[in-house]
Amino acid sequence: MAEKAPGALRDHAYEELRRRIVNTELAPGQRLVERDLAADLQVSRIPLREALRLLESDGLVLLVPGKGALVAPFTPADVRDLFDVRESLEALAARLTAERRDEPGLARLKNRLTAARAATVAGDENGVAAANAGFHADLIELSANPLLSSLMRPLAARTHWLFRLTAQRDAAQQCAEHEELYQAIEQGAADLAAALAHAHVASGRQQSLSLAATWSLPAEDPATIASRRRRRPQPSPTAEKHPA
Repeated sequence: MAEKAPGALRDHAYEELRRRIVNTELAPGQRLVERDLAADLQVSRIPLREALRLLESDGLVLLVPGKGALVAPFTPADVRDLFDVRESLEALAARLTAERRDEPGLARLKNRLTAARAATVAGDENGVAAANAGFHADLIELSANPLLSSLMRPLAARTHWLFRLTAQRDAAQQCAEHEELYQAIEQGAADLAAALAHAHVASGRQQSLSLAATWSLPAEDPATIASRRRRRPQPSPTAEKHPA
């Protein structure tokens, strides 16, 4: 079997770690031990470190110089800042998308709605988060404004992560709000689409901030977390005396 190129190994590590963080298999603030991750992902330290730098640019990982890496804490302050940006720029995206709508774009949004509704009915929290994040990402892209897209692209992973971390929110209500927004876009009602997008994002602010308090760690210097060493399990005296 041909050996994978370094870029492919980096991409593999990046995609897998991104999936684990976004799906909350790795918790906010959790220390990432390079030795363990390299063995788990079957990659060397170099592509792993490259993947961690990419995840840092996504806002999912925090690298502490000389200490190591940890999953970004994603504190209530981080959540607040994310909402501040999204409330303004997603309203602009909805306005532009309504003004520049076309059939292929409307079909993409409709497919996201269908996927979100199916996942909601099935109780599939990962599916709901992915479909809702996809709807918001498509809304940005369909605005046909490259500058807006470039500004919002670094927030895409954090937005998806937020949806997964706030899975307790009413998924049916989110679907209904997305469908109402879609109808305004379909009709070309730009002002209404902007108002609905702003209201939709803003409606999740307070509950998301409250939930953020439940997953955030007590105030602690990130360098302290990153430098913490996990204690290796010690063999029991019995196991030493009676080997298998």
